[in-house]
Order: sequence, then C-alpha cells, then structure tokens
Amino acid sequence: MNASLTSSMLRALPAEHGERLMHSAREVSFPLGTRLFEEGRRADRFWIVRTGTVALDMRVPGRRAVVIETVGHNELVGWSWLFGPHTWHLGAEATSPVRAYEFDAEVVRAMCRADPALGMAVSQWVGDTVARRLRSARTRLLDMYAPYGSGSLR
Repeated sequence: MNASLTSSMLRALPAEHGERLMHSAREVSFPLGTRLFEEGRRADRFWIVRTGTVALDMRVPGRRAVVIETVGHNELVGWSWLFGPHTWHLGAEATSPVRAYEFDAEVVRAMCRADPALGMAVSQWVGDTVARRLRSARTRLLDMYAPYGSGSLR
C-alpha cells in the first residue's frame, strides 16, 4: 500500500481493512475531458483520486449538465456501486489529467459480504461521503436556483 495515501477511506477504516482494499486497487490515468461514468449507467467500479480533479455532474433537462461538486486528491469518486441497483446517480468527468486508484465494485462487495466488519466500515465511509455530497449538492442548487439567502442553514 502507498504510505502517502491518507484518503478518507484509510482514515475511516481500521488499518487492516484499508490495506486489504488497497491490495485490490489498480492504478489508472485519465486525460482531461474523459467521462468516467454517466448517470443511469451500470456502476461497476470506483476510484480514489491521487492527482487531478473530477467534476461530479447531474443532468438537467433542457440544460447542460450541472456540476454538483469537484473532487480531488484522496477523495472518493463514485458511491453508486455499493447500493442496488448499482447504477450511477451522477456523471463524472476529468477536469484535469487524473491519476487514481481504481477498485472493482464486485470484488469489494464480495470482500464486504465475506467480512461483516469490513462491510460495516466501508458502508459507513461511503455513507459519510454520500451525506457530505448531498449537503454540497443542496447548497450548489440553492445557489443556482433559489432566491438570495434561501440556502442558509439556521
């Protein structure tokens, strides 16, 4: 495992679980403009960004896709692989050259089924990521479409 990888995954998981997951990772690269996945298609992998940035976007009828969030170094790209029916809820595009660790979703799901403690830790990590992204999406959409001041939390 790369000692410099201090992603939220490795901070969230006990060391032995993080190391097991990292043994299943492979290093990949994507040039600027590469679509990693499309909303509605099969979610069969996920990534942890090593370098570069990835825009997470959402289709809006009659408009261009809206960027919900941009993720970068040590951040998770893709969570739909964990939850049935395993289809992407968003799209993703490299907004710079990207180097990442790629994980096969079926392999990781099998590891989680075989080791309930690992499964719980991975579910917690991904769930925390989903919650953070939903808050970010809410704020972004309110900034874009709501009257001024309606996005503030009380």
